[in-house]
Amino acid sequence: MNSLKAKLPPIGTLGPAIALILACAFFSFQHERFLTLQNFSLILQQVMVVGTIAIGQTLIILTAGIDLSCGMVMALGSIVMTKVAADYGLSAPVAILCGIAVTTLFGLINGLLVTRIKLPPFIVTLGTLNIAFAITQLYSRAQTITNIPDGMNLLGETFNLGGARVAFGAVLMLALYVATWLWLRETAPGRHVYAVGNNPEATRLTGIPTERVLLTVYALAGVFYGIASMLAVARTGAGDPNAGQTENLDAITAVVLGGTSLFGGRGILLGTLVGALIVGVFRNGLTLMGVSSVYQILVTGVLVILAVATDQMSRKGGR
Repeated sequence: MNSLKAKLPPIGTLGPAIALILACAFFSFQHERFLTLQNFSLILQQVMVVGTIAIGQTLIILTAGIDLSCGMVMALGSIVMTKVAADYGLSAPVAILCGIAVTTLFGLINGLLVTRIKLPPFIVTLGTLNIAFAITQLYSRAQTITNIPDGMNLLGETFNLGGARVAFGAVLMLALYVATWLWLRETAPGRHVYAVGNNPEATRLTGIPTERVLLTVYALAGVFYGIASMLAVARTGAGDPNAGQTENLDAITAVVLGGTSLFGGRGILLGTLVGALIVGVFRNGLTLMGVSSVYQILVTGVLVILAVATDQMSRKGGR
């Protein structure tokens, strides 16, 4: 019996998957269209932007930090890549690289302020959230950018899979999850991310450069926000200066629902993907049921509180 228990994964790992299965089972009884392949492909399309942002957010939360600016940095990246393409006639790859460069720069700035000046991540990213929002509005003149090259829409296009239309961007998001999960699980730099979040002082004493790890994590998160910018543009066909105002909270919600501890050092990246899907399933299912978007936000808030409460209780139980 003890050997069987040793082989079973902890309930904190299984919890998000169980919640997703139960949510799918519930909504399948509420609407006949919910369990169709086309609807599931739609859910993937709807979560691919937030899901990609949540990869970067997970890396930061694993180090016991948090990034409130991720949504607005993503919006700034989308405006930069669409505006430089529209104004200067740059090709799609060059324009996309410009946008990713800007989001990466914001990630570096966040990391430098956290590591060199020792400011709390909450305060740093609250400040850069407002800075990114202001720059986005000023640079775009609060206007949606629509005159963009066709190449920027490619990831928003779909292909047929079992009768459902699946977006190439959704496939890219899934590939990013697998690649980053393997990096965290199988490489020394990936394990260092967990070590820094678990006990930064002990990690420093073992010779691991904790400041370099943190700086790398924040910069890498900026890269993911840039990729999310690209996916947002591909999905909507435009650069929207009003985007990103809820994505930061949605990304944090996905991370928390996925079982990553807000106290750092514990979590599985693929759980974040499950968390993003839980949010997507609830919003999609409630929409099919005709429930107002206000109640969808209410349900999401309740889920976050339950997830954080579960994390707190598991930490107390482990002491």
